[in-house]
Amino acid sequence: MKQKHSVTVEELGITINSGSIARLANGAVTISKGETTLFVSATAAEDLRSPDQDFFPLTVDYREKFAAAGRFPGGYFRREGKPSDKEILTSRLCDRPLRPLFPEGFLNEVQVIGLLLSADQVNDPDVLMVNGASAALLCSDIPWNGPIGGVRVGRVDGQFVVNPTHEQQYSSDLDLIYVGNERDMMMIEGSADQLPEADFIAALEFAHKAIQPIIAAQRKLAALCAKTKRVFPLVVCEPKALAICERVAAEGDQLQKAIFLASKKERGDAVKAVVEKAKAACQAELGAGFDGRQIKMAFEKLQEKVYRNAIIESGKRADGRGTKDLRPLSCQVDVLPRVHGSAIFQRGETQGLVLATLGTSKDAQEIDAITGGAKSKSFLLHYNFPPFAVGETGRFGMTSRRETGHGNLAERSLLSVLPSEQDFPYSIRLVSEIMESNGSTSMASVCGGTLALLDAGVPIKAPVAGISCGLVTEEKDGRVVRHKVLTDIIGAEDHYGDMDFKICGTREGITGFQLDLKIHGLPIEIAKEAIAQNKVTRDAILDVMGRTMPATRAELKPCAPRTHRIKIPSDKIGALIGPGGKNIKRITEYTGCQLDIDQDDSGWVTIFATDGESLARAVNEVNLLSAQIEINKTYKGIIRSVKEFGAFVECLPGQEGLVHVSELADHRVERVEDICKLGDEIIVKCVGIDDKGRVRLSRRAAIAEKEGREYTPAPKPMDRPRGDRPERRPFRERGGDSEGGQG
Repeated sequence: MKQKHSVTVEELGITINSGSIARLANGAVTISKGETTLFVSATAAEDLRSPDQDFFPLTVDYREKFAAAGRFPGGYFRREGKPSDKEILTSRLCDRPLRPLFPEGFLNEVQVIGLLLSADQVNDPDVLMVNGASAALLCSDIPWNGPIGGVRVGRVDGQFVVNPTHEQQYSSDLDLIYVGNERDMMMIEGSADQLPEADFIAALEFAHKAIQPIIAAQRKLAALCAKTKRVFPLVVCEPKALAICERVAAEGDQLQKAIFLASKKERGDAVKAVVEKAKAACQAELGAGFDGRQIKMAFEKLQEKVYRNAIIESGKRADGRGTKDLRPLSCQVDVLPRVHGSAIFQRGETQGLVLATLGTSKDAQEIDAITGGAKSKSFLLHYNFPPFAVGETGRFGMTSRRETGHGNLAERSLLSVLPSEQDFPYSIRLVSEIMESNGSTSMASVCGGTLALLDAGVPIKAPVAGISCGLVTEEKDGRVVRHKVLTDIIGAEDHYGDMDFKICGTREGITGFQLDLKIHGLPIEIAKEAIAQNKVTRDAILDVMGRTMPATRAELKPCAPRTHRIKIPSDKIGALIGPGGKNIKRITEYTGCQLDIDQDDSGWVTIFATDGESLARAVNEVNLLSAQIEINKTYKGIIRSVKEFGAFVECLPGQEGLVHVSELADHRVERVEDICKLGDEIIVKCVGIDDKGRVRLSRRAAIAEKEGREYTPAPKPMDRPRGDRPERRPFRERGGDSEGGQG
């Protein structure tokens, strides 16, 4: 899609255009890689939402259009509906590195909209959305301290790959989305297959070099567009109000004392009391026209100063810990009856209850992917954050973007340690219910999720723990001169600090990660320090988890479904299914089990049952349909046909053999019906199969085997003495007419 201005990142095959489309937006671009194309706009409101607005309303919305892939939307209306998880996650991915780069005090609403216009099913558009949003803001007249660049990094056969295709991602043991500026990293997100910390750091350094051409191209495009940044009025704390609040807070060091109380609730109540005193003082000294927003802005600055100074100067934290100390931990498993697995993970005032559910392949989630990639997934982790977790009231029952994002982080952090579907053919769902929250609930979901999986009997490769590290910095001339990395941050340290760096992993390596910043960049040396500090803390958490649940539960819970994988000859798949699915439907109805046949014609059949008895019946039925009659094996068969010379017995479904009249009993049998009749069950033993596949069965042999006697085959008719042969019956009895002639 050519426009007035165009730049190309030759190294990565990315083209960014602007100047001809959506010219009424403050900034708009199209960005392409291969045949995947996005449109991204950035627009700012002229005025604040309301006179008393005290927050920055940035909204990033990414939407995928089915037309981009040449498809119709599903559903009755044939129109795109609510955003999918992929759209929400891409929107959040873009929002997080953009937000810190807006000027302090800029509160005009900004809306960034991305539309997927063309999807080639090869190149993922999520990283293009980040770069497109940066370019749209940079080329606009909206004040913003960009640009930023983003890439996805994979590792295939030990080599790092920039922006791998969907096919390459299947072979990669790393999925890193890296966003940064010319100097530092801004945001990272992704997962890995127990990647060693040294390799993770190498991937970050590789990614930082890869984004530089993207940033250079954006600066070139902004120069071509040549838009001057507008000056918007900034909402900042007035010096008079700040001075009054500072004076009230300093009286008796009451703010200092409030911030260093033992619990979150005590701190909150004490700070609220100081705020009320300051509010009364401001109203008395500044008059009735006093702007109430000033109190909130003043105390944001004052609390930030108290928190940060104590940490930088003395390493003292609000709850009394040192910078590397972990809050008290406790774990419980098997906390609820009837569920397949359950655990409670407690870290300080953060508590997560995680429930595990095992299901069949039919419980896997189908993914209506427009952009390519996986079509379904059999592992789900859903994260719920009710308002009571922070002692508040609020909206309940609707999944927020934050809940979707936190659930996805925990899900991908556990995914790499799950057993393959061949080894453990269940769909798995974890539900994390946050009961208390004071920092890093997503990491509590990872730890609690691991324990719930172990309690459910899922044979994971290794336990996974997660923890978040924070940061407080002191800058001079735009450079960090002092800093402290904080282990296991509480909510206030996240709010007033500079970083939330979450890393999950096993003792062997990293499985999931996410970095959010409130500053304009994180130097790689500080990132290395945080990664090392995180590793030490993760191992300490794994020690506590290991004492609670040392290994996977040996047996599934009694209420959990049972499963069994059995392999049958490929040429027996049709027999198992039967005409029109007759046989497999019969087994399903008879046993109450679900049967799934692998689609690769390998012959693997997965059986799901609600209890062991049903499973045993289903396994037996599958074995019967797929087995062959074997010599010297005994069978319980059904008489399907009675002849003068013997009976045909169905030993296995669709497989019959002949029991000659001489093999029906140890004594002489005049008529087959004297021993058995049509439809009777009979125990027989296979005593031979001729070259044409005809099966010879013996009831005599089966009886002898049961009684522990030696079996002697009956002589063939031509070997018998004449006196032992049955007399010839009259012609009438043999079927002629009454006169003895031909009928």
